[in-house]
Amino acid sequence: MARDRIITGIDIGSAKICTIISQISPEGKISVIGVSTVISKGIKKGVVVDIDEAVEAIAASLEGAERMAGYAVSGAFITVDGSHITSLNSKGVVAVSHQEGEITESDVRRATEAAQAISIPSNQEIIHVIPRGFSVDSQEGVKDPIGMSGIRLEVETNIIYGSAMVMRNLVKCVERVGVDVQDLIYGGLASSESVLNDTEKELGTVLVDLGGGTTDVAIFLSGSPVYASALPIGGQNITNDLAIGLRISLEEAEKIKIKLSRRGSDLPVHSRSLNELPGPVEDSGGRLSDEIDISDLGLEMKTLSRKLTNDIIRARLVEIISLVALEIKKSGLAGKLPGGLVLTGGSAEIYGAIEAFKTILKMPVRVGYPGGVTGLIEEIGGPAYSASLGLITFGSRLSNSNSSGAVKGKFNNLTKKFTAWVQSLLP
Repeated sequence: MARDRIITGIDIGSAKICTIISQISPEGKISVIGVSTVISKGIKKGVVVDIDEAVEAIAASLEGAERMAGYAVSGAFITVDGSHITSLNSKGVVAVSHQEGEITESDVRRATEAAQAISIPSNQEIIHVIPRGFSVDSQEGVKDPIGMSGIRLEVETNIIYGSAMVMRNLVKCVERVGVDVQDLIYGGLASSESVLNDTEKELGTVLVDLGGGTTDVAIFLSGSPVYASALPIGGQNITNDLAIGLRISLEEAEKIKIKLSRRGSDLPVHSRSLNELPGPVEDSGGRLSDEIDISDLGLEMKTLSRKLTNDIIRARLVEIISLVALEIKKSGLAGKLPGGLVLTGGSAEIYGAIEAFKTILKMPVRVGYPGGVTGLIEEIGGPAYSASLGLITFGSRLSNSNSSGAVKGKFNNLTKKFTAWVQSLLP
C-alpha cells in the first residue's frame, strides 16, 4: 500500500528564507504540515555574501518548520536566483535504437543528453534541461514520443544554467545545517508551478516574480518555458528609495511599503492607484488631498505626501518594467504573448504596480496568487510565497521521477566542474 511522502522546500531569498514541510498523498495531493519564515541574512541579490549568517538564518527557518511539523528534515529542494541565471534553447537528435523503430525511454534520454552538448563558460552549470517538444522523423509537435515508431528522434529543449560557484555556496550553506540538497530549482520556474495555469503556459505568458533582491522573468509558450533570466533589482530597491526620499530609516520605509500594498490595508482587491490609499482623500474644498494617513504605523510621522510617495515608487517601478521589457525583447517574443503578464512575488501588490505594468508594456496584467496546495497556508497564501509553495509542487514531481542516485550524481558533477574551474585559475 502506497504511503504518504514528505517533501521539504527551502526558498532562500534576499528578503526572507522560508522553509515548508509538506505531506504528499499517493494521489498527489499536497498538504503543508510545517512552515517557518525568517528574515534573510548573508544573502544579497540571490548570492551568498556571508556563509555564517546565511547558515544561521537557514537553521532558524528549518528549526521552526521542523518544530511545527514534528518531523526532522534530512533532505530538501532549494531555490536558486540571481543575475547569473540565463537560458538558451537547444536541439538534440538521435537515431532510434530499437530494431523495430519503436521509441523507448532510452531514446528520449539520449536525445535530451545530446541537447546538452552546448557551449557554456566553464564556470557555469546546467540547472534544468526541460523538453519543449519532440519531432519523430518529419512529424513535429509530438508531446510524448514513447511507443511511437520512427527512425529519427529530435527534441527541442530549454536549458537554464547559472554560476557553479553561486550554486555551490548555496548547497554548502544548506549542508552545514545537516540537510542534503535533493535538487536546485530556479525561482521563476518554482513560482510558475503555483501561479500559472495550463492555458496561460500554452498561449504564451510572461511570469515576473518581483522579489526582494531579484526579479525573475520566465516566458512560457506551448506549455513550456522558452526563456528565463533574473534581474539584480527588486522590492528592496523600492524600500531603499522610500528611505532616502522620505528621510526615514529602512525599517520605517519597509513598514510604509507594506502599508502601500493590498496586504497592508483593507482596500478592495481591484484598487490599483495610489490615489485610492487611505487618508483624508478630499480637503474642505472638495479637492484631492496630498496627504496619506499612516498614523496606525506608530511612526513619528503621521502623514505622507501622496505625490512624493507616488513619484518615488513609480520611478523605481518604471526602471524595473523597462528591464523586464528588455528581457521580453531579447526572447524574440514581443507582441506574441496573448496570455499577458502575471506579476507575483513580495512586491507584486504594491499600489501602482499593476497600473504601471499595463501602461508601459501594453499587455494584460494580473497578480498571481499561489494555489494547488492545502494545509497550513493561512499565512503563506500571498504572492510573496509563490516560489516557496511552487518549490514544493516542483519538488514533488522531481522526487517522484528521479532516483536519489540521479540527484546525487548531478551534484557530484557540479562539484567536479566547480573544482576544475578553480584549479584552472591556479598558477
